[in-house]
Formats: sequence, structure tokens, C-alpha cells
Amino acid sequence: MQFNLEAVLLALPILLLSLTAHEFAHAWVALRQGDDTAYKQGRVTMNPAAHVDIIGTLVFPALAIGSGMPLLGWAKPVPTDPRNYRNYKRGDILVSIAGVCANAILAVFFAILAFLLVRVVGPNLPDSGIETAQIALQMLWFGVVGNVGLIIFNLLPIPPLDGSHVMYHLLPPKAAASYRQLYPYGFIILWALVLTRALSVIWPVIQGISRVLLLPAGIPV
Repeated sequence: MQFNLEAVLLALPILLLSLTAHEFAHAWVALRQGDDTAYKQGRVTMNPAAHVDIIGTLVFPALAIGSGMPLLGWAKPVPTDPRNYRNYKRGDILVSIAGVCANAILAVFFAILAFLLVRVVGPNLPDSGIETAQIALQMLWFGVVGNVGLIIFNLLPIPPLDGSHVMYHLLPPKAAASYRQLYPYGFIILWALVLTRALSVIWPVIQGISRVLLLPAGIPV
């Protein structure tokens, strides 16, 4: 199996930005909801150094992207104390969905840049700039597909993903208590789904949403 270093160099910076924005959004919204735990630890920042987990943000994603293996990446979890939220349920839901909202903004932003590059800049590029434009388009493609992927993945109701917090609050109290018993086993379930490629079932959803976003630019997904 040949290691695709080019794909790593193109995709990893986009993933780093996307994970940084995701964690920053969690920390910022937590602060807005009354909890300054993350703020005190310097997490309300877009500086990647504050959020990077060497293994989860760099090593595992690089190996997965370069080898074509199932991709699983993560940043340092943002510490929060829900007891500080002005409204516990509302605050926990808002903080939980803040990360995917940041990824949604990035996905749309990258799609707009791709459209502008193809429709406005592209036709006027000299021959010497074509390769550079193609590299930029590949990175923007990664930006759209990668952020849509982070949204769909994080909304899965599997602890400790963001969707599990939302699911917990949506369930009736008795069902929520039973659901919470899954929390200690969340990582085991998640790894099993990744390693067995069971999560490939979400790819058509990621592909469909990404295709809609990139359609104006005429970029296939």
C-alpha cells in the first residue's frame, strides 16, 4: 500500500482548522452560557496549539488520510462545568451543537471560495497558475467534505459525541437515565464502528450534502 503524502499535506491543514474552530465554538458558547472553565484554560481561542491532541489531531488523521484507512480524529475535549450554565438544559444543548455549527459555517465558506475560484479567478489564471489553482480546489474540496463529515459524525448519538448530549435531553427522563448508562462504553462502541467500517453508511449523507454545496462550483463529490 502506497502512502499518499500529497493527500496528507492537502487535507491535514484543513482538518486542523476545522477541529480548532469546532473546539473554539464549544468554549466560546460555554462562556456565553455562564461557564468560564474553558476560558480560564485558554480554550476560547482560534490558536490550534490550544486544542491540538498530537495523536488524535495529527498522527491518526495523517496515517488514515495517507493510507486510506478509516478516519478518526479528535482534538482536546473542551472542559465545561454545566452547573455554571444559566439554564442547564439549554446551555448543554447549545454548547453541544456549537461545534457542528462552526463546521457548517466553514463548509459553506469553503464552498463559496471554490465557486469564486472556479467562476471568477480560474478563467483569468495564466498557464503557470493552473496547478496552483488545482491544489487550492483540492483543499477547498477537503474543506467542504471534511466539515460536512465532522457535522454528520459528531451528531451521531454515541457518547461522547455532541449528538449524545442532545439525545440525552430529548429523551423522557426514564429513557434518558437508561441511555446515560451507555456513556462509559461510548468509545468502545465508536471504535468498533470505525474499525468495522460500519460508519461507512453515513458517507452517502456526507456525499449528498457536499454535492449540493459544491454544485455551483461544478466540482464533483
